[in-house]
Amino acid sequence: MTIRVCTRYLWKWWAVRNEDTEVGCDSIFLADAQHFWHNFFRMNQGKFRISRFALVPIGLLLAGTVLLQGQQSGAAIAFEQAFPGSEPEHYVISITSDCHGAYQSEGKLTDQSAAEESFHFDFTFTPATCAKIFDLTKQAHYFQGKVDSKKKNIAATGMKTLSYKDDQRNTKATYNYSPIPAVLELTTIFQSLGATMEFGRRLEYDRRYQKLALDEDLKKMEGATGVNGLEEISAIAPTLQKIVDDPSLMNVVRARAQRLIAAGK
Repeated sequence: MTIRVCTRYLWKWWAVRNEDTEVGCDSIFLADAQHFWHNFFRMNQGKFRISRFALVPIGLLLAGTVLLQGQQSGAAIAFEQAFPGSEPEHYVISITSDCHGAYQSEGKLTDQSAAEESFHFDFTFTPATCAKIFDLTKQAHYFQGKVDSKKKNIAATGMKTLSYKDDQRNTKATYNYSPIPAVLELTTIFQSLGATMEFGRRLEYDRRYQKLALDEDLKKMEGATGVNGLEEISAIAPTLQKIVDDPSLMNVVRARAQRLIAAGK
């Protein structure tokens, strides 16, 4: 597998946040993410001077490149969650070794929706997140063995399934809650990503059919970004940019969208 290092990715690495790996904090965010909807370069032309500060993102980029090179060609990981009563009730996120991502959900977009609607969105993971997901999957032994805690005093937060497939493995594990740190972190990443995808879906609907709802939904997205962070905001940047470029919208709405674009870089 050949990895091309492009300088336009360097600045995106500045936005990689520090993950909070304490189980308590993650557990709280899991509930926040999964209940979200139903409860709610610049490079100057010419010479580029590398400073000691630039060495940090460069080092991270190279580290991510090494991880990507170590992945099985054609490998794929998927996360699925089914939680009746939540919105969406069911969704699947998949990622392949070339960082292609896909999101599929089933659920009502609005309270007025007569029936569940299917939503599909293709996107590309940033190299940082892509490498991290595959590394965590390796740490989790590709979801082999016991993953679910099986404890009866754990609240039901929806059944989740993590699966991995390559030329040599085809494994999966279903769980409500897992005490395995790598599985916990993967769950947080995927649930946060699911929230991002649903924001993008809702914002696109608002932009087309109910522009007055944009300010409130963008405010909610800003709040979610500020508290725990949302994964892969750059994936819905095209929708946010359409909002920024729409002169018919209030300046406060366009400003919120612009801040979210910046947060995803």
